[in-house]
Amino acid sequence: MVIAIPEFIIPLIPWIRGIVGLSLVGVIFLGAMGAVWLERKLSADIQCRMGPCRVGKYGLLQLVADAIKLFTKEDLRPLNADKLLFNNANIFMIGSVFLMLVAIPVGAVFINGVEYPLAVTQMDISVLYIEAVSALSIFGIFMIAYGSNNKYSLLGAFRNFARMVGYEVPLGLTVVSVAIMTGSLSIVEISRSQGMLWNIFLQPLGCFVFFVALMADMGRLPFDQNESEEELVAGWITEYGGMRFGLAFFAEYIHMILGSFLVALLFLGGWNVPGFVANNSVLGLIAPTVFLLIKVIFVLMVIIGLRWAVPRFRIDQVVDLSWKKLLPLALLNLVWAVGLGLYLGA
Repeated sequence: MVIAIPEFIIPLIPWIRGIVGLSLVGVIFLGAMGAVWLERKLSADIQCRMGPCRVGKYGLLQLVADAIKLFTKEDLRPLNADKLLFNNANIFMIGSVFLMLVAIPVGAVFINGVEYPLAVTQMDISVLYIEAVSALSIFGIFMIAYGSNNKYSLLGAFRNFARMVGYEVPLGLTVVSVAIMTGSLSIVEISRSQGMLWNIFLQPLGCFVFFVALMADMGRLPFDQNESEEELVAGWITEYGGMRFGLAFFAEYIHMILGSFLVALLFLGGWNVPGFVANNSVLGLIAPTVFLLIKVIFVLMVIIGLRWAVPRFRIDQVVDLSWKKLLPLALLNLVWAVGLGLYLGA
């Protein structure tokens, strides 16, 4: 069955696709709430606890109750804090997330066999853009820590700097390796080019390095040395409370969802589906996006599960892991990608 598209609609398709993509960005914010609930429930199951179960059915409204609590608390600021930095640090935290959102496709639709990615905008260098703007959150963390005038917050920020410097390099090298094989820095083209032969099969080492470096970039256990409670009270966010803490907390979970999207798009085939599904007038509208979201949820569950499976590393172990192990592996994967790209290109 062929869907007839009126002639006047065809020039508007990029705008329609952008509006739909922008609407789905709002869905990602709801997804962040779902990710918090999923982490609490999965963590409770791992530890043989009940987890959220009192506010709403299955505890689904627990985060709403927590949000009301945080956003109605008194806004306190330490006596000797830097008012400018302390008050405006969340702009970088939330801004970094918003800038990433506009470049990450959240799915695709197939109309008459033609693929239309669901993204707010498409860039030729979207992968480099995403990696660059994701690093902006480090400025927000340092502003919070320095503006708080608290030694534990500052120590947490310094640890964050040490970790970010070490892991951005292997993270970037694995992205370049994928781009070399694809011949493009566009995340849409990288996802599209995989077909049913995913990059995780062509570059398993690159996928491993990327995932570990991404975990460190997000500050998830076992890489949350910047807020290790046993040593630094709460690290960089020690002096934040109420609405400010809620926004920073929410930004971290959105960052985790976007990181899961990156893994799914770069290494797990993105939204690619078999040809008979793409050519179906009904399944082509729904299946690609659903297929991508299933992969994203799977990556999220792996990230959450690792929180309770691997103990927190010491900061010196984290630095050693990045420079002495992940960096050589990333360089080895880069050589492999160049060789494989030449072989496949020939």
